[in-house]
Amino acid sequence: MRALADLILIAHGAIVLFIVAGLPAIWIGAASGWRWVRNVRFRVAHLAAIVFVAAEALFGIACPLTVWEDALRGASNGTGFIERWLHRAMFYSFPPWIFSAAYLLFALVVAATFWQVPPRRRGE
Repeated sequence: MRALADLILIAHGAIVLFIVAGLPAIWIGAASGWRWVRNVRFRVAHLAAIVFVAAEALFGIACPLTVWEDALRGASNGTGFIERWLHRAMFYSFPPWIFSAAYLLFALVVAATFWQVPPRRRGE
């Protein structure tokens, strides 16, 4: 079960990276002429991912990946390398409203980027 929990943690980290790094990649890519940053599927997936996270935070819903990982790990805190370092990098001790506000603000910036750097369908 620990290996599956570690895989979920890695997937969670990849999603966080996709959301966080996706925004600067869009702006840098738009300025550099990278066509992939205007891909409709990529852009919709990016916007949907942060909107999902912001909605979870606003409605006080625990992330399913966190719930699954915790369930697989049981009540104890593991000391494995992946868990120890990725968990520390992704979770901090701030009041929940700070995260909700940050997620909502980030979602609004991503939505504004959709307008500022619009995605294009193939051939446009």
